Amino acid sequence: MRAYNFSAGPSTLPLEVLEEAQRDLLDFAGTGMSVTEISHRNKAFEAIVNEGEALLRELMGIPEDYAVLFVQGGASTQFAAVPLNLMHRGKADYIVTGNFAKKAWQEGKIYGDAACVASSEDKTYTYIPDPASVAFREDTDYVHICSNNTIFGTRYAEFPRTKAPLVADMSSEILSREIDVRNFGVIYAGAQKNLAPAGVTIVIARRDLIQDPLPACPTMLKWKVQDENKSLYNTPPCFSIYMATLVLRRLKKLGGVKEMNKINEYKAGLLYDFIDNSPFYTNRVEKKFRSIMNVPFVTPSAELDAKFVKEASANGLVSLKGHRLVGGMRASIYNAMPVEGVQALIAFMKQFEKENA
Repeated sequence: MRAYNFSAGPSTLPLEVLEEAQRDLLDFAGTGMSVTEISHRNKAFEAIVNEGEALLRELMGIPEDYAVLFVQGGASTQFAAVPLNLMHRGKADYIVTGNFAKKAWQEGKIYGDAACVASSEDKTYTYIPDPASVAFREDTDYVHICSNNTIFGTRYAEFPRTKAPLVADMSSEILSREIDVRNFGVIYAGAQKNLAPAGVTIVIARRDLIQDPLPACPTMLKWKVQDENKSLYNTPPCFSIYMATLVLRRLKKLGGVKEMNKINEYKAGLLYDFIDNSPFYTNRVEKKFRSIMNVPFVTPSAELDAKFVKEASANGLVSLKGHRLVGGMRASIYNAMPVEGVQALIAFMKQFEKENA
């Protein structure tokens, strides 16, 4: 019996996708080779890359004047790639709403005048600063945000409207809710939370913004080069791209992002409603900004938190330990987490509360 995996990443993947990958592990597309062995120059693999891009464009409504890239290095590498591709005036604004947003800002400071123009650190990142109240600076190259906070469990209810191009790290919520891509200059996302195994990062970038990377930008981080080579400038993370394409196929079959968003809102609603009506469990995030992907919660004590994690794991509910910066528990309920998994978690929470309150 498979466990319900609530890990924040690498995260759970759809069973039907894993079963298809299992079949292709020995013979991919009739080539007589494993999908892990096939050359990225093989026509069969090029078809996978092309299909993955086409599906992303369809599912997210990505216009043709945006590049869609499959790159390496994780979203953390993009913390440097963003200023190296975009910081032409040497000036950028960052809204810091969590650990990864802060890391992106600190990386940006290496390359120019990167300013933290708003932060929610004063309340342990339990809210999102009002975008309408942020004093963005004039003549900035871009404004950077992290749209969903994996560790602290917040997300933007509304995105900032900015004069400068808006750059968003969407690693932990890409494809979970509908967005208008045209409101962003760049979107990037590590795939290991909501799309594929670790290894590939998605970059969606308006082409007019990426034609003149900084001279110091390494070739491997130049989005223009990756775009011109259709993400095949070098050997890409082939298996992760293949897995992402299978996940995208499944998402289309389920009805696309709109339908997935309904399911995600329902799953999160079940869990938050239970927590809010329990005197035993607490979620500290302001309700307006609660993530539907990552739900942190605590019991009345650290000792009970540890007991909860241990007993939950013994009951097939794994990877619920909260991040070390927060403690407690965290249920990451990404697209691939079925409703039944959330229901099983709630049933365990009820029993644990009954036995330990």
